[in-house]
Amino acid sequence: MSNLFAAAGLEKSAPRPLADELRPERLADIVGQPHLLGPDGRLTRILRGDHIGSLIFWGPPGTGKTTLARLLAAHVKLEFVQVSAIFTGVADLKKVFDRARQARAIGRGTLLFVDEIHRFNRSQQDAFLPVMEDGTITLIGATTENPSFELNGALLSRAQVLTFRPLEADALGELLTRAEALRGPLPVTEEGRQSLIRMADGDGRSILTIAEEVYRVAAPGETLDADAVQEILQRRAPSYDKDRDGHYNLISALHKAVRGSDPDAALYYLMRMLEAGEDPMFLARRLVRMATEDIGLADPHALTLAIAARDSYEFLGTPEGELGLAQITVYLALAPKSNALYAAFKGARRFVKDTPSLPPPKHILNAPTRLMRDEGYSSGYEYDHDTPDAVSGQAYFPDGLEAQAFYQPTERGKERDFKARLAFLSERRAERARAEASHRERKARPANPDEEER
Repeated sequence: MSNLFAAAGLEKSAPRPLADELRPERLADIVGQPHLLGPDGRLTRILRGDHIGSLIFWGPPGTGKTTLARLLAAHVKLEFVQVSAIFTGVADLKKVFDRARQARAIGRGTLLFVDEIHRFNRSQQDAFLPVMEDGTITLIGATTENPSFELNGALLSRAQVLTFRPLEADALGELLTRAEALRGPLPVTEEGRQSLIRMADGDGRSILTIAEEVYRVAAPGETLDADAVQEILQRRAPSYDKDRDGHYNLISALHKAVRGSDPDAALYYLMRMLEAGEDPMFLARRLVRMATEDIGLADPHALTLAIAARDSYEFLGTPEGELGLAQITVYLALAPKSNALYAAFKGARRFVKDTPSLPPPKHILNAPTRLMRDEGYSSGYEYDHDTPDAVSGQAYFPDGLEAQAFYQPTERGKERDFKARLAFLSERRAERARAEASHRERKARPANPDEEER
């Protein structure tokens, strides 16, 4: 039926979204992605040959992945077939592959574009391998997720990954200019126009959808300023998916900004996540982790304050409690940094896994029964509080296991004091060890009759 409408010319007169009306018809018409399509772009270099290999397009929505795939098929004279991993199963793919084989038999190649390819599971992705290898299809898969984590290694080894970037303000502005050439001037002030560009958040499809809404809601003769644009269109949610790459990229950026002692960048990423709807308790937990992993004993109060910030959010909720999260974020960013405790923790765990489970030395074991006392439990133990400086210098590692120094404090923050304290304790234990070694040596020495007479 749709073909009859098209033949009659009715399809062109039907209402079409602005984004569809402005869909590029040539590679040169694509806006943005100069690193791919510029004079020395990766795709430009690929197209200098006679054909293209299979590709994976990785990037956020609205950056031209589908459009570019369609135009590439026309450029290299391949039949364009599009499927979506959301609606397609293995049985559907087999039908596509059969048609591609038939087309190949009469000298026609097929470019298969698979949108949301990361939604296929691993076994479904394997179905592409034979037809990619024998040339039945040229595959272009589009994904918003990191291919390294979402796609089979075997599939990735047979395709080049091209990364698409969010459209910059100039590119989004160019799309608005094209829309105005088609529909007339946008009824917005220059500030309103910049507001539209910010709302699009690097998404070309979104900027055209927003522009279409402006054309629809503006009254005749009305010009919308930035505030009116915000009020009418509301704020578009930032590009962010709490279960996907955006989530992990932003929490990584927040953590590294704190570790790098940049409170302003840390606040920026904190607010990016809060504004995108991230669970504040997830952020609170990560901030507690930062207090131990990146600050540790350089500022022992950091952990206490991070937990207090978490508790304040639990007590106050949103939005009041979010200020406590902002406070601890700035505090952690400005605190002296040390990963000495984190390194000691990992070192101790690794050492425990690599060494036998020896019992503690008997002198530090309690002896509640006579049998245990007869076995030497607690024999020779010194109560440290009764010794000079409350440090006996006794050995606490198991007998036969060399004492380890997992914790190596830095010269930053409170760890300067801990480093001096460790040096004092180490010397006291060394003195004790020398004295005990000397005592053992005297006991092992043969008795001297002359000394006994004296």
